[in-house]
Amino acid sequence: MSFGLKSLRFEAHLPLLFHQRNHKLLKLFVASDRRMSEKSKAKVFVSRDDFPAEGMNLLKERCDLEIWPLKKGLLSRDELVKQIKVKDAFYIALGDKIDKELLKSAGKNFKVISTMSVGLDHIDVAAAKEAKIRIGYTPDVLTEATAELTIGLLIATSRRLFEANKALRCGDWKSWSPLWMCGPGLEGSTIGIFGFGRIGQSVAKKLLAFRVSRILYCGRKKKEGNEIGAIHTDFDCLLKESDFVIVNCSLTPETKCVFNKDKFSLMKPTSIFVNTARGGVVDQEALLEALQNKVIAGAGLDCMNPEPIPTDHPLTKLDNCVLLPHIGSATFGSRNAMGVLAAQNILAALDDREMPAEIKV
Repeated sequence: MSFGLKSLRFEAHLPLLFHQRNHKLLKLFVASDRRMSEKSKAKVFVSRDDFPAEGMNLLKERCDLEIWPLKKGLLSRDELVKQIKVKDAFYIALGDKIDKELLKSAGKNFKVISTMSVGLDHIDVAAAKEAKIRIGYTPDVLTEATAELTIGLLIATSRRLFEANKALRCGDWKSWSPLWMCGPGLEGSTIGIFGFGRIGQSVAKKLLAFRVSRILYCGRKKKEGNEIGAIHTDFDCLLKESDFVIVNCSLTPETKCVFNKDKFSLMKPTSIFVNTARGGVVDQEALLEALQNKVIAGAGLDCMNPEPIPTDHPLTKLDNCVLLPHIGSATFGSRNAMGVLAAQNILAALDDREMPAEIKV
């Protein structure tokens, strides 16, 4: 009878015992799952801490991020070498140079580099291909912003806006004068565009609103301008006939310093030169000489070499040269879209999927 009572008491506690045991097992399972999840998360190195939040938030959902704090200073090459050995992906910008020697240090799990830029002159693309490392970039989403800036810089230079503003602030605006601060207008002019890709074509379409006479262009495909009546021509002809020369090309070995002393000498002495592409496509000393000697009338630059340009550089002292700190894509919408696209490229590559914007070489 006593045995029976004990048995009944034990059986009465069985549900509680099983519940307690299952609860412990569940806690162990959850903890183990969390550790496995953390262990399996891709490790991504982010080269600066001021990238747009939208892109970072996308990555944080699936990846462990190590973000370089800019308060430590600019990212060093030694740090890049250290990180590429232990990470799965890089999220970088134009200032982060990825060359062949760095890629040789990549660890076995390193899969992808995603740059928040459309330009790729900071990455050795051929070496990345050889190392079977994928490259993502951010085209298209900055096209309109850069085209808008190009038009703005063109007008600021031709109509001498910065020079006029400086004169006003310095007290040089004494009274009205018929020819004071005059510059060439766009209406009826000939525009030459060197580089007729997405941005170049957008610039051309926007210029139609200014009732320009002709739009000439140099591009790899001769039919790109047919839709808007732009005329394909050779480089020298474009320089000789254009009142305004706009540069929207990529920086490649073929375009490096393509605007040199000989090319500037072909341009009209009244012409305006505008570069929103890359500083490396211009022989900067030749441009300086052309501006100082009135070989051309003026220049508007959003890109220089080096960047940032030293504040004591002779170009910064010229009234006929407008300089901007590489802000072609600097609208909130464009920069946020670039950040998201750069993140999406990484996530796709980590899943071995097609990337939204991948460089194919």
